[in-house]
Amino acid sequence: MRTFGLIGYPLAHSFSKKYFTDQFEREQTTDCSYELFPLENITDILALLENSSLEGLNVTIPYKVAVLPYLKELDNAAKEIGAVNCISIRREDSKIELKGFNTDAYGFEESLKPLLKTFHTKALILGDGGAAKAVKYVLGQLGISYHSVVRTPAEDAILYTELTEELMQTHQVIINTTPLGTFPNVDASPAIPYEYLTEQHLAYDLVYNPAESLFLQRAKTRGAVIKNGMEMLHLQADRSWTIWNS
Repeated sequence: MRTFGLIGYPLAHSFSKKYFTDQFEREQTTDCSYELFPLENITDILALLENSSLEGLNVTIPYKVAVLPYLKELDNAAKEIGAVNCISIRREDSKIELKGFNTDAYGFEESLKPLLKTFHTKALILGDGGAAKAVKYVLGQLGISYHSVVRTPAEDAILYTELTEELMQTHQVIINTTPLGTFPNVDASPAIPYEYLTEQHLAYDLVYNPAESLFLQRAKTRGAVIKNGMEMLHLQADRSWTIWNS
């Protein structure tokens, strides 16, 4: 039996387990299983790797950075972003080699590109936490300049209170990387001046539950094109599966 799974802590619920289990059923793959491995400490990964049927792992909070010292190699995206959400496990004799990937970047890029127009050359990234790292990497790859927007003063970032009409007009891609608006707190949204959004704006929310966050609803009302994070989630999972089978 080929085993794959997710490490993080806690793991109360998991998109990944249901997604891969459903995929195995659809493809009538009977020799694969996807399990949850809640690790109280990242050092517990060493005991987990003794499971000889384990071929790949997804990584979630709080270990996307903490797992790096255990990896022999990183793909370019993981190297630049400084975070990993997918690990391939190779075994040769008694040796175990781990390679880390960032498939969040792939998922975000592939879901964003079809929506981009020639005038989408500047972006505002709402929030500057871990989720913003993959977004910054992708925008850099696509040649889109950006400002990070935060609530409290930070280096290389601007405040929500500094978002002027001019900034909103020149930065026509708005990406929410904060958890604001996620179920069950659906009445929250980033404090941007929505009145300056137009039909030329693209509003992308990494939040996918609900399907249309308050951020997206307010942008849609102004005529902006909107996109949630569900396709990104599916694409990053599919990319993991491709990596594990390559």
